[in-house]
Amino acid sequence: MKYLIKYFIDFTVLVFLYAFIFFRKWKTQGRDNLLVKTLMYAYLSLVLYFTMMPVVTSIPFMLNHPYKPMNLVPFIDVSLGRGDFFRQVFLNIIMTLPFGFLFPLTQNKRAKFGITVFFCFLMSLGIELLQPFFDRSSDITDLITNVSGGALGYGLYAIFKPVTFWILEHLKTR
Repeated sequence: MKYLIKYFIDFTVLVFLYAFIFFRKWKTQGRDNLLVKTLMYAYLSLVLYFTMMPVVTSIPFMLNHPYKPMNLVPFIDVSLGRGDFFRQVFLNIIMTLPFGFLFPLTQNKRAKFGITVFFCFLMSLGIELLQPFFDRSSDITDLITNVSGGALGYGLYAIFKPVTFWILEHLKTR
């Protein structure tokens, strides 16, 4: 129960940030922008949940445990037969697919493949560098597979771009 309260605090902070800062700003930009940016916010909140939460209640204790350096040997779990490697790779790719799809939409449809992959890399690198402060492990394989997921997400964006723009244009006219 005590652990659930920590998550509740984080989600409460995220809801307040959305309701009192982001929603107020985004609703003036049109329904299409509001939808895309809200989806991106919800997605990033879920990424935060799966990779680093609880955050707010952990901040005072971030330095109370030894920093575990990032594993810098790519795909070492395969060669050593550790854990459920394929599941981890699959989940890391799936986790960043939405980023690759949504990021270009948040950039007024101008973000190119390289920019999207670069920002996916920055997001993933930030997560991997911060995770040890929240007593989690960090791995170069996660960084590689996250960026791959972002690239695949951009591929889906490119494929579904006409349909996506059609939907967003119809939101503007209503």
